[in-house]
Amino acid sequence: MHLNPYGEYAVLLAQSLANDWPADRDGIVARTRDFGMTMVFAEEAREHERLSDVVEEWLAVVDASEPRARARLLNRIMADEAAYPHLTDHDEEGWHLHYRDDGKGLVNTLRAVFAVGTALHLTTRGMHRLSRCAAGAETPGDCRNVVVDVSRNGTQKYCSVRCANRAAVRRHRAAQHQDS
Repeated sequence: MHLNPYGEYAVLLAQSLANDWPADRDGIVARTRDFGMTMVFAEEAREHERLSDVVEEWLAVVDASEPRARARLLNRIMADEAAYPHLTDHDEEGWHLHYRDDGKGLVNTLRAVFAVGTALHLTTRGMHRLSRCAAGAETPGDCRNVVVDVSRNGTQKYCSVRCANRAAVRRHRAAQHQDS
């Protein structure tokens, strides 16, 4: 039995969509498959647009300035979308918990999965382990990607090695400039 199918993959899926928005519904569905979702969803009206709104709502959680604000936002979303946990065994995935009602469409399912997954990520790893790439804070207008800190020591600040290296080069050049 999977204890937490909403954990890391859910918040990483939200991050992936926020950092690289697909051009259409098929791209979103493909991304859900890349992150382990197997359920098939009937198409609904304006899904691409509505899912964009879901990601924007999730980004408000990312950008919340303090833990209580994050908790309020997530609690509101979970009150709207999440359901009493129940056991399920669909698509030969093995028994696991769902925190949403069966029969929901892609938009409502992802909204619930993102909220519950993010809440589990923050409460098990730390409320500080979701942010924007530090490169954007160091150089305004630079990278605005989301960072989901899954590092062992809880210190991941950059979305990629590229951003971390660019920041290190900037710090090194600034230090050299001060020395001269």
